[in-house]
Amino acid sequence: MRKGLVAANWKMYGQREDNAALISALNAELTEQNGADILVCPPSVYLEQIKALLADSNILLGAQNIHSEESGAYTGEISAGMLKEFGCTHVILGHSERRALFQESDGFIAGKFTTAQAGGLIPILCVGETQAQREADETTDIILGQLEVVLQHAGVAAFTNVVIAYEPVWAIGTGLTASPEQAQEVHALIRNKIAEQDTAVAGDIRIIYGGSVKAANAAELFAQQDIDGGLVGGASLIAEEFLEICSSYT
Repeated sequence: MRKGLVAANWKMYGQREDNAALISALNAELTEQNGADILVCPPSVYLEQIKALLADSNILLGAQNIHSEESGAYTGEISAGMLKEFGCTHVILGHSERRALFQESDGFIAGKFTTAQAGGLIPILCVGETQAQREADETTDIILGQLEVVLQHAGVAAFTNVVIAYEPVWAIGTGLTASPEQAQEVHALIRNKIAEQDTAVAGDIRIIYGGSVKAANAAELFAQQDIDGGLVGGASLIAEEFLEICSSYT
Protein backbone atom coordinates (compact mmCIF):
# COMPACT_ATOMS: atom_id res chain seq x y z
CA MET A 1 0.00 0.00 0.00
CA ARG A 2 1.27 3.45 -0.93
CA LYS A 3 2.16 5.79 1.92
CA GLY A 4 1.02 9.35 1.33
CA LEU A 5 3.16 12.46 1.06
CA VAL A 6 2.20 15.98 2.09
CA ALA A 7 4.85 18.43 0.90
CA ALA A 8 5.15 22.11 1.80
CA ASN A 9 6.47 24.35 -0.96
CA TRP A 10 7.36 27.64 0.71
CA LYS A 11 8.28 29.23 -2.64
CA MET A 12 10.12 32.56 -2.12
CA TYR A 13 8.73 33.20 1.34
CA GLY A 14 10.25 33.01 4.80
CA GLN A 15 12.25 34.83 7.44
CA ARG A 16 14.35 33.23 10.12
CA GLU A 17 12.06 34.15 13.02
CA ASP A 18 8.92 33.09 11.15
CA ASN A 19 10.59 29.87 9.99
CA ALA A 20 11.51 28.92 13.55
CA ALA A 21 7.98 29.51 14.81
CA LEU A 22 6.44 27.51 11.97
CA ILE A 23 8.77 24.52 12.33
CA SER A 24 8.35 24.55 16.12
CA ALA A 25 4.57 24.29 15.68
CA LEU A 26 4.92 21.47 13.16
CA ASN A 27 7.40 19.54 15.32
CA ALA A 28 5.05 19.76 18.28
CA GLU A 29 2.09 18.24 16.40
CA LEU A 30 3.55 15.93 13.76
CA THR A 31 5.49 13.52 15.96
CA GLU A 32 3.22 10.60 15.11
CA GLN A 33 1.94 11.34 11.61
CA ASN A 34 1.66 7.79 10.30
CA GLY A 35 -0.71 8.34 7.40
CA ALA A 36 1.73 10.27 5.28
CA ASP A 37 5.31 11.43 5.10
CA ILE A 38 5.63 15.17 5.73
CA LEU A 39 8.12 17.19 3.70
CA VAL A 40 9.16 20.84 3.97
CA CYS A 41 10.80 22.60 0.99
CA PRO A 42 12.06 26.04 2.06
CA PRO A 43 14.07 28.54 -0.01
CA SER A 44 17.63 27.29 -0.33
CA VAL A 45 19.12 30.03 1.85
CA TYR A 46 17.17 28.60 4.80
CA LEU A 47 18.11 24.95 4.34
CA GLU A 48 20.75 25.00 7.06
CA GLN A 49 18.38 26.65 9.54
CA ILE A 50 15.54 24.25 8.79
CA LYS A 51 17.83 21.23 8.88
CA ALA A 52 18.89 22.18 12.41
CA LEU A 53 15.29 22.75 13.49
CA LEU A 54 14.31 19.32 12.16
CA ALA A 55 17.22 17.52 13.82
CA ASP A 56 14.98 15.51 16.18
CA SER A 57 11.94 15.42 13.90
CA ASN A 58 10.45 12.90 11.52
CA ILE A 59 9.66 15.70 9.05
CA LEU A 60 11.68 15.44 5.84
CA LEU A 61 13.66 18.26 4.22
CA GLY A 62 13.49 19.04 0.52
CA ALA A 63 14.38 21.76 -1.96
CA GLN A 64 12.61 23.63 -4.71
CA ASN A 65 15.02 23.34 -7.63
CA ILE A 66 18.36 22.11 -8.96
CA HIS A 67 20.37 22.61 -12.11
CA SER A 68 20.54 19.83 -14.70
CA GLU A 69 24.33 19.58 -14.36
CA GLU A 70 26.20 18.14 -11.38
CA SER A 71 28.53 21.14 -11.18
CA GLY A 72 30.01 23.88 -13.33
CA ALA A 73 30.08 27.57 -14.13
CA TYR A 74 26.37 28.19 -13.53
CA THR A 75 26.24 31.32 -11.41
CA GLY A 76 23.35 31.34 -8.98
CA GLU A 77 22.46 27.67 -9.45
CA ILE A 78 22.46 24.77 -6.97
CA SER A 79 23.44 21.15 -7.58
CA ALA A 80 21.85 17.94 -6.38
CA GLY A 81 25.03 17.08 -4.48
CA MET A 82 24.87 20.33 -2.54
CA LEU A 83 21.31 19.65 -1.48
CA LYS A 84 22.12 16.09 -0.49
CA GLU A 85 24.94 17.39 1.70
CA PHE A 86 22.40 19.58 3.50
CA GLY A 87 20.26 16.55 4.27
CA CYS A 88 17.62 16.99 1.59
CA THR A 89 15.72 13.89 0.52
CA HIS A 90 13.50 15.37 -2.22
CA VAL A 91 13.56 18.13 -4.81
CA ILE A 92 10.70 19.74 -6.73
CA LEU A 93 11.24 19.70 -10.50
CA GLY A 94 9.21 21.17 -13.35
CA HIS A 95 6.96 23.34 -11.22
CA SER A 96 4.66 25.40 -13.41
CA GLU A 97 6.29 28.60 -12.19
CA ARG A 98 9.67 27.32 -13.37
CA ARG A 99 8.18 26.28 -16.70
CA ALA A 100 6.38 29.60 -17.26
CA LEU A 101 8.63 32.22 -15.66
CA PHE A 102 12.00 30.67 -16.46
CA GLN A 103 11.06 28.92 -19.72
CA GLU A 104 12.20 25.51 -18.54
CA SER A 105 11.51 22.99 -21.29
CA ASP A 106 10.38 19.39 -20.89
CA GLY A 107 13.84 18.27 -22.01
CA PHE A 108 15.63 20.46 -19.48
CA ILE A 109 13.38 19.14 -16.72
CA ALA A 110 14.10 15.57 -17.84
CA GLY A 111 17.81 16.33 -17.45
CA LYS A 112 17.20 17.60 -13.94
CA PHE A 113 15.25 14.43 -13.19
CA THR A 114 18.17 12.10 -13.89
CA THR A 115 20.66 14.46 -12.24
CA ALA A 116 18.55 14.52 -9.08
CA GLN A 117 18.45 10.74 -8.92
CA ALA A 118 22.17 10.45 -9.60
CA GLY A 119 22.73 12.83 -6.70
CA GLY A 120 20.63 10.73 -4.34
CA LEU A 121 17.49 12.88 -4.34
CA ILE A 122 13.90 11.82 -4.95
CA PRO A 123 12.35 13.94 -7.72
CA ILE A 124 8.91 15.45 -7.28
CA LEU A 125 8.05 15.81 -10.95
CA CYS A 126 5.35 18.41 -11.57
CA VAL A 127 3.01 18.27 -14.56
CA GLY A 128 -0.03 20.36 -15.34
CA GLU A 129 -2.10 22.24 -17.86
CA THR A 130 -3.14 25.89 -18.15
CA GLN A 131 -6.74 27.10 -18.14
CA ALA A 132 -6.60 27.71 -21.89
CA GLN A 133 -5.33 24.19 -22.49
CA ARG A 134 -8.08 22.68 -20.33
CA GLU A 135 -10.76 24.74 -22.09
CA ALA A 136 -9.36 23.55 -25.44
CA ASP A 137 -9.70 19.95 -24.24
CA GLU A 138 -5.91 19.49 -24.35
CA THR A 139 -5.38 18.33 -20.77
CA THR A 140 -4.63 14.72 -21.68
CA ASP A 141 -2.16 15.66 -24.43
CA ILE A 142 -0.34 18.18 -22.23
CA ILE A 143 -0.02 15.92 -19.19
CA LEU A 144 1.03 12.84 -21.13
CA GLY A 145 3.41 14.89 -23.28
CA GLN A 146 5.21 16.31 -20.24
CA LEU A 147 5.42 12.85 -18.71
CA GLU A 148 6.50 11.10 -21.91
CA VAL A 149 9.61 13.25 -22.33
CA VAL A 150 10.90 12.16 -18.91
CA LEU A 151 9.92 8.53 -19.51
CA GLN A 152 11.83 8.47 -22.77
CA HIS A 153 14.83 10.18 -21.20
CA ALA A 154 15.06 8.14 -18.00
CA GLY A 155 13.05 4.96 -18.62
CA VAL A 156 10.13 3.68 -16.60
CA ALA A 157 12.38 1.87 -14.11
CA ALA A 158 13.65 5.27 -12.96
CA PHE A 159 10.15 6.01 -11.66
CA THR A 160 10.43 3.33 -8.97
CA ASN A 161 11.18 5.90 -6.26
CA VAL A 162 9.65 9.08 -7.64
CA VAL A 163 6.77 11.39 -6.78
CA ILE A 164 4.61 12.95 -9.48
CA ALA A 165 2.67 16.11 -8.64
CA TYR A 166 -0.33 17.05 -10.75
CA GLU A 167 -0.70 20.80 -10.48
CA PRO A 168 -3.31 22.37 -12.75
CA VAL A 169 -1.76 25.74 -13.51
CA TRP A 170 -5.16 27.43 -13.41
CA ALA A 171 -5.56 26.40 -9.76
CA ILE A 172 -2.23 27.67 -8.42
CA GLY A 173 -2.47 30.84 -6.37
CA THR A 174 -5.86 31.64 -7.92
CA GLY A 175 -8.12 30.29 -5.24
CA LEU A 176 -9.55 27.86 -7.76
CA THR A 177 -9.19 24.15 -7.12
CA ALA A 178 -9.78 21.19 -9.35
CA SER A 179 -12.75 19.23 -8.10
CA PRO A 180 -11.86 15.89 -6.52
CA GLU A 181 -13.31 14.22 -9.61
CA GLN A 182 -11.26 16.36 -12.00
CA ALA A 183 -8.09 15.72 -10.03
CA GLN A 184 -8.76 11.98 -9.76
CA GLU A 185 -9.30 11.76 -13.51
CA VAL A 186 -5.86 13.18 -14.24
CA HIS A 187 -4.15 11.17 -11.50
CA ALA A 188 -5.64 7.99 -12.96
CA LEU A 189 -4.48 9.10 -16.42
CA ILE A 190 -0.90 9.45 -15.12
CA ARG A 191 -0.94 6.10 -13.34
CA ASN A 192 -2.38 4.34 -16.38
CA LYS A 193 0.30 5.86 -18.59
CA ILE A 194 3.03 4.42 -16.40
CA ALA A 195 1.17 1.10 -16.14
CA GLU A 196 1.42 0.75 -19.92
CA GLN A 197 5.15 0.22 -19.37
CA ASP A 198 5.28 -1.28 -15.86
CA THR A 199 2.29 -2.11 -13.70
CA ALA A 200 4.35 -2.61 -10.55
CA VAL A 201 5.94 0.83 -10.83
CA ALA A 202 2.54 2.36 -11.55
CA GLY A 203 1.01 0.72 -8.51
CA ASP A 204 3.70 1.97 -6.16
CA ILE A 205 4.32 5.50 -7.43
CA ARG A 206 2.96 8.34 -5.34
CA ILE A 207 0.94 10.89 -7.30
CA ILE A 208 0.10 13.99 -5.27
CA TYR A 209 -2.14 16.95 -6.05
CA GLY A 210 -0.98 20.58 -6.03
CA GLY A 211 -3.32 23.44 -6.76
CA SER A 212 -4.72 25.56 -3.92
CA VAL A 213 -4.76 22.66 -1.46
CA LYS A 214 -6.17 23.90 1.84
CA ALA A 215 -7.74 22.56 5.00
CA ALA A 216 -11.22 22.96 3.59
CA ASN A 217 -10.66 20.67 0.59
CA ALA A 218 -7.78 18.38 1.58
CA ALA A 219 -9.78 15.49 3.01
CA GLU A 220 -12.04 15.24 -0.03
CA LEU A 221 -9.08 15.35 -2.40
CA PHE A 222 -7.05 12.82 -0.42
CA ALA A 223 -9.99 10.42 -0.35
CA GLN A 224 -9.69 9.83 -4.09
CA GLN A 225 -8.22 6.48 -5.12
CA ASP A 226 -5.20 7.79 -7.02
CA ILE A 227 -4.44 10.93 -4.98
CA ASP A 228 -1.61 10.11 -2.58
CA GLY A 229 -1.21 13.46 -0.85
CA GLY A 230 -0.58 17.08 -1.71
CA LEU A 231 1.97 19.66 -2.79
CA VAL A 232 0.88 22.61 -0.67
CA GLY A 233 1.85 26.21 -1.43
CA GLY A 234 0.53 29.20 0.49
CA ALA A 235 -1.38 27.15 3.04
CA SER A 236 1.88 25.49 4.14
CA LEU A 237 3.09 28.82 5.56
CA ILE A 238 0.29 28.87 8.15
CA ALA A 239 0.94 26.29 10.85
CA GLU A 240 -2.68 25.61 11.79
CA GLU A 241 -3.75 25.29 8.16
CA PHE A 242 -0.89 22.99 7.19
CA LEU A 243 -1.37 20.82 10.28
CA GLU A 244 -5.03 20.33 9.42
CA ILE A 245 -4.08 19.39 5.85
CA CYS A 246 -1.59 16.85 7.15
CA SER A 247 -4.15 15.38 9.54
CA SER A 248 -6.58 15.02 6.63
CA TYR A 249 -4.47 12.25 5.16
CA THR A 250 -5.40 9.02 6.95
